[in-house]
Amino acid sequence: MFSPGTKRLSSSLRGRVRNAPDSPLTPVSENQLPHRPSTGTPAPWAPRLSVLARIPAGNKVNKDAEVDPTKPVFVGDFPPAVRDEQASILLNRLPGYVRISGGIDRATSLTWIICQNKIFIWNYLSPATSKKCIALNIPTILSEVGDNNRKVYDRSDWLVCVVSWDGTHHRNNNVTQHCNSVGIVMCSKRSRAVVYWPEIFSDSETDPITSFASSDELDGSPVDDKTSADSLQRHGRLGNVSPGYGIFNSLIATSIPDSGKKCVALACSSSGELWQFHCGPYVINRKLIYKETGSSFSQGNDIGHSMGRKVALRSLGWRSPSVSLKGSSQQFFLLTDHEIRCFNLELDLEVSNLWSQEIVGNDGDLGIKKDLAGQKRIWPLDLQVDDGGKVITILVAIFCKDRVSGSSYTQYSLLTMQYKSGVDVPSGAVEPSHERILEKKAPLQVIIPKARVEDDDFLFSMRLRVGGRPSGSAVILSGDGTATVSHYYRNSTRLYQFDLPHDAGKVLDASVLPSTDDCEEGAWIVLTEKAGMWAIPEKAVILGGIEPPERSLSRKGSSNEGSTEEEGRNLTFVGNVAPRRASSEAWNAGDRQRAVMTGIARRTAQDEEAEALLGHLFNDFLMSGKVDGSLEKLRNAGAFEREGETNVFVRASKCIVDTLAKHWTTTRGVEMVATAVVSTQLMDKQQKHQKFLQFLALSKCHDELCARQRNSLQIILEHGEKLAGIIQLRELQNRISQNRSSGVGSPFPGSESDASGALWDLIQLVGERARRNTVLLMDRENAEVFYSRVSELQEVFYCLEKQLDFLVNVDLPLEIQIQRAFQLSNACVTIVRTAIQFRSDTQFWYPPPEGLTPWYCEPVVRNGLWGIASCMLHLLNEVTTRVESSVKSEIFTHLQMLTEVLLEAYAGAITAKVERGEEQRGLLEEYWNRRDTLLDSLYEQMKNLAAARQKDLNEGNGQENENFQNLSAQLLGVAKRHEGYKTLWSICRDLNDFGLLKNLMRDSMGPKGGFSYFVFEQLYERKEFSKLLRLGEEFPEELSIFLQQYHDLCWLHEVFLHQFSSASDTLHGLALSQDGGSISVAEDGVEPRDLNLALSDRKRFLNLSKIAALAGNDPDAEIKMKRIEADLRILKLQEEIMDLDIEAKQNIQQQLLPPGDLIKWCLKSGSAELILRAFDIFAWTSSSFRRFHKSLLEECWKSAADQDDWGKLHQASTIEGWSDEETLRVLRDTVLFQASSRCYGPEAETFEEGFEEVLPLRQENMEPSVLKEPVSSVEAILMQHKYFPDAGKLMLMAIELGSVRSGIDCEEGPSPVE
Repeated sequence: MFSPGTKRLSSSLRGRVRNAPDSPLTPVSENQLPHRPSTGTPAPWAPRLSVLARIPAGNKVNKDAEVDPTKPVFVGDFPPAVRDEQASILLNRLPGYVRISGGIDRATSLTWIICQNKIFIWNYLSPATSKKCIALNIPTILSEVGDNNRKVYDRSDWLVCVVSWDGTHHRNNNVTQHCNSVGIVMCSKRSRAVVYWPEIFSDSETDPITSFASSDELDGSPVDDKTSADSLQRHGRLGNVSPGYGIFNSLIATSIPDSGKKCVALACSSSGELWQFHCGPYVINRKLIYKETGSSFSQGNDIGHSMGRKVALRSLGWRSPSVSLKGSSQQFFLLTDHEIRCFNLELDLEVSNLWSQEIVGNDGDLGIKKDLAGQKRIWPLDLQVDDGGKVITILVAIFCKDRVSGSSYTQYSLLTMQYKSGVDVPSGAVEPSHERILEKKAPLQVIIPKARVEDDDFLFSMRLRVGGRPSGSAVILSGDGTATVSHYYRNSTRLYQFDLPHDAGKVLDASVLPSTDDCEEGAWIVLTEKAGMWAIPEKAVILGGIEPPERSLSRKGSSNEGSTEEEGRNLTFVGNVAPRRASSEAWNAGDRQRAVMTGIARRTAQDEEAEALLGHLFNDFLMSGKVDGSLEKLRNAGAFEREGETNVFVRASKCIVDTLAKHWTTTRGVEMVATAVVSTQLMDKQQKHQKFLQFLALSKCHDELCARQRNSLQIILEHGEKLAGIIQLRELQNRISQNRSSGVGSPFPGSESDASGALWDLIQLVGERARRNTVLLMDRENAEVFYSRVSELQEVFYCLEKQLDFLVNVDLPLEIQIQRAFQLSNACVTIVRTAIQFRSDTQFWYPPPEGLTPWYCEPVVRNGLWGIASCMLHLLNEVTTRVESSVKSEIFTHLQMLTEVLLEAYAGAITAKVERGEEQRGLLEEYWNRRDTLLDSLYEQMKNLAAARQKDLNEGNGQENENFQNLSAQLLGVAKRHEGYKTLWSICRDLNDFGLLKNLMRDSMGPKGGFSYFVFEQLYERKEFSKLLRLGEEFPEELSIFLQQYHDLCWLHEVFLHQFSSASDTLHGLALSQDGGSISVAEDGVEPRDLNLALSDRKRFLNLSKIAALAGNDPDAEIKMKRIEADLRILKLQEEIMDLDIEAKQNIQQQLLPPGDLIKWCLKSGSAELILRAFDIFAWTSSSFRRFHKSLLEECWKSAADQDDWGKLHQASTIEGWSDEETLRVLRDTVLFQASSRCYGPEAETFEEGFEEVLPLRQENMEPSVLKEPVSSVEAILMQHKYFPDAGKLMLMAIELGSVRSGIDCEEGPSPVE
């Protein structure tokens, strides 16, 4: 990047020069090219050793010590067709400097290169063996320019766009999406000719559609029609344009939905024109849609730098990463020399200007402030939009002049703009908005503070790319063929220059390697002119980045003056990386001693020494079988210091199982996987890993790991599990291939060839994901990577979850979907079962399992298993009667096996969480939901299968039960193992096997009573009480616990157990149960359900409680009897109250009222009879109730005093002069007398202590001060009555007479008042 501009050679000079001066190629021999036979088909072009040495060999991929982390990584070579075309150019010694152009389409991952009169297109993500290259012939009249005697091939004159017909692609990061239908739009920069191929993947070769610019268009006049090549030849315009003519500098294209492979392309020119090309299968319509008129925008004086031409329009870019018109419109940006314009393209191809915003002006907050000291001119060069369409990055060059020295220099920067929050411009705006739409996302990021001054051709050849790793980095491509990665790191900008030796040619384009994970960036990918595709790992950018130097980073050095020492001071590296020159010489400048940043490489020198020692000791063991002193040596070397994946022993084990085979090549595809090479290699790995385990055991390292590093030892043994699993998976793949060859093994005739690819597709997905995540593997086959990366076997389940829609496509026939699902199910079950079996066979090798989670219990594995299980459930619902019952049975079998391994995975994960003391509630909920879903579906399918067999065989009931029993055997075991109580209950009920039910109840004793509790609950809900109580004979304790919340049955079970005292308490509580409590006492525990008991039922339960209490013969039986009798009397009082009060009977009905509510009801009624019943209720409650409700008792006495007219009684006694006998007779009929007799009389009955303890009858101290104190007696209550001053003597006489006399003997004896 940033090299001095290369001056264009004259026509005569180009005829004499064979090679460009800045790209020295290997001289070509006179008779033949190197590596080319004299006869036969030309061999692919072989790169020079300087480039070939940079390509990592297969056996060095896993040896980090031999790979320079700051170097780019070779991804893949050109297809053979491209190499042959390049060799042909050299062989024919074509005159002039042959310039090759190319590019990468990020949305489709397609790469294109133009050589001579052909454009080659291929998918760079495809492995070498399956790489399909499309070669399209460019029309001769467009590809050859010059005079009649000499033709010069200039391939840098084209702009190319890829148009996908497969739908909308969001910067394709999905490994399953490969474009199968693509169109190509090409536009000549100078002649403005347009070439359009509607479909490049069609079987039949078709001529492209072409359109040429008219003479009026080339003269600057807008046209709206189609022009032929003959017309251009007559006007002499093809290849010879006027000096003031503006060339195209940017091209974008998008498909038009549902239009029959029509697309629209937009191109902008340096002269300020925006053209639209409507490309169809038969014709291309061209139209000028925008013209940048003369702008008054000025950037000061251009002294010292002359612009050859003014480039008004710089770049185009879609706002959305989509490659088709989504919805009804699509927005695009246009970068001019001082602003950004946003346009809207409608489906009818009408274009409207939405808004524009100046980015170079007087306000620095809106972009770049002009006319600063030393600034002479500002050039926005290129524009890129992020995937979300919200962030815009602009590459800017600023021409400056030092005011002190007078020297001129160029400053390169990145301007990042984003949409302001809350601002929304309607897509159909007619008038352009002048509101500020964008704002700075970050300050202007300076890439190069002082670079050499370039001419305008060099500046406007620069291109910008964004979106790769590290996050926020950008790539700047320059016209001299260099690429520089800019990354803001640790508060400063770092630059990494992609640089290869000269024989690699120039960098043609850069893009981002599609990531397999959503919302993740990929590594940068670079297309070179002669050395194929290269990737720049994130680690290389961070480790190899330098601070921006004050000179240009180019092949030819800088024109700025300065000493080497000054340059060295300016080049400050990240961390402790030694300084180096950012040029091609840096690769051989002895920088292998470069240190590694902390945080990027976590291995220390001690780790490397320990790993080397372990490898040496293990190799000695393989040769001699001896392990003398190995444990002590490794302990001294610190081999036991690290835990987990970084442990030395774990790394050694991983190296064994992940080694790439040296004899595997990329020149074979599926045939390689079909051979025995894979199986042999896997068996060799297994034998070596077993030897490694023997080494650990014999050297006592196993004991050390088991005691100190259990997790590390488990990982090592899990490598063995995965290796055994992938070997069995390989055998499964072999059987599928054999069945496909023989045409057997499929219930659907003719479908095996279509269905056999499911497992193969999954292998391809996993391998492709590994290749993209590890760019060192990009030149390897997907299958080779899959069968080599054994330690990453869980990636099978990740890809299965994420790509299930691709693996089992709903667009396929149902029979094919079922077969593909079967293959995936078999693969998953095979892997997990093999791992479990390996663990079972070698269980004595494993460390104590407490708190350790097996790899097949991790979330990624569980989610993958659930994904294919959900697919099987969906297929079960889709299966109709036209599908044979054998297919349904096979689906049932596969789903049953999947359910078993999935639930085992959940059980292991939950157990580990419990042992570690972690929260497991969320995991338990997920486990229960998925378990119930699977078991319920399996049960329903089992019933349907049994019914279908019965119908087919027309058998009797006995045979039907036998069929059902055979089908349910395995499901019964799974449900029993994982507490699927509903399924167990359903099977036993359908079989009508009470004995089986009892056996399962004995075996399944989980929390809360286990299966027995579930059975009790089901029987109770179904009101099968006889069966429920009968189970109590064999499960007495379990049923007793269950019936604690069901008192209506609990007492029966207690009577059966001869627990009469408990039965009495249960019956007593049942009789008085009401909304959470007893009438007399509070009950503990869960209350019984609402039984809607009538008062007669409650009386019956109380009587039964008395009988049980008598039968129990407990020491406290007498107290129980009294309490029961008291509650019976309260029930009787409620019945009497309801008989006396019709309103109460209607409102209360059979509801049992608490004593307090019943007393309040009596007081509310105002009836003398009911008030007296309130005193009776108080009498039969407990003393604690009377104390707690003392205020309510006082209210009863007040109401009793109000029932008689004491004023009239006093007046009558005074006027008539009552005798003692007459007074006694009259007072005997008052309510106070009767209440006193019931509460304090000689015949008064109460439960526990009497009323005297709560509320005494008389107030002993009659001093006035007592009246101010709280009421403490019946007398004090009466003293507050309004008639007490006059009739107080009669009131007190009434309560005194009532307390000493009954209603019978009240006439005998003297008056108490006397």
